Amino acid sequence: MAGALSSRGCRRLRGAQLKDLLKEKHCVLFDCDGVIWNGEKPVAGAPEVVNMLKKRGKSVFFVTNNCTRPRESYVQKFLRLGFKDVVQSEILSSSYCSAIYLRDVAKLQGKVYVIGCDGVHKELREAGVQFIEDDAAVPGATISDCPLESDVRAVLVGYDDELNFLKLAKACCYLRNPDCLFLATDRDPWHPLRGGRVTPGSGSLAAALETAAERKATVIGKPSRFMFQCIASQFGVDPRRAIMVGDRLETDILFGWSCGVDTVLTLTGVSTLEQAQAYRDSLAPEKAICVPDYVVDSIADFLPAL
Repeated sequence: MAGALSSRGCRRLRGAQLKDLLKEKHCVLFDCDGVIWNGEKPVAGAPEVVNMLKKRGKSVFFVTNNCTRPRESYVQKFLRLGFKDVVQSEILSSSYCSAIYLRDVAKLQGKVYVIGCDGVHKELREAGVQFIEDDAAVPGATISDCPLESDVRAVLVGYDDELNFLKLAKACCYLRNPDCLFLATDRDPWHPLRGGRVTPGSGSLAAALETAAERKATVIGKPSRFMFQCIASQFGVDPRRAIMVGDRLETDILFGWSCGVDTVLTLTGVSTLEQAQAYRDSLAPEKAICVPDYVVDSIADFLPAL
């Protein structure tokens, strides 16, 4: 059963074992970056796996912490990379779920100050959540003399490659109000780029603001349970009949554990088998909950079982 630490052991899935697992599960959750694709290149066999799972009546969802694009843009990318029949309702990004949280859970009365990019802005707009699209580009402006809105009731931090000191300072000022909500799309610290380089993730930006504001953000994306709650409430998914396939131990695998969902680590992204085995052999509880139930080299390993 998912959540029982003694059952977690990086077990290799092959042949009949994988076939039995897929027969047992009705719902498959996939991370995107590093699992379904890398950049603009699909992982070999991924379109076929997704298509065959759907043909066999499985519910398939894509849960991603990447908040840089709206869901409609994800649909276009799936189509561009050869995936058939992926619809918008099957895609849950941290930007979309942040908008849903503000609208349906927080029931926000007022505006959101956003540190983020176009993907966050579009999902907030689609959900009818009012926000301040602040580029903080007024020449010579400082936090000492720039205007602040009086009706900001939440601050949302996501990936922003144009983050500057003034944006950070404004957010910090808004968060001086203890009734102002503080949300982060996700805690991903960094993301891999081509050529071995990396870019800071939303989590690093949220950490900077947490330090300045002396407050902790409520995190919407993985490993928070909220993304799974969105799926479960809309589609009636039973966690015991679901499986999470991801490439990052501290994000995807921990997400599965926290939601009571069995997990599969695929080795086409960030985390390695050696890291997973080291976590399995560690006595630290915070590492034990990041150990996957199963390991595959790639989701192409699903093909023979399908």
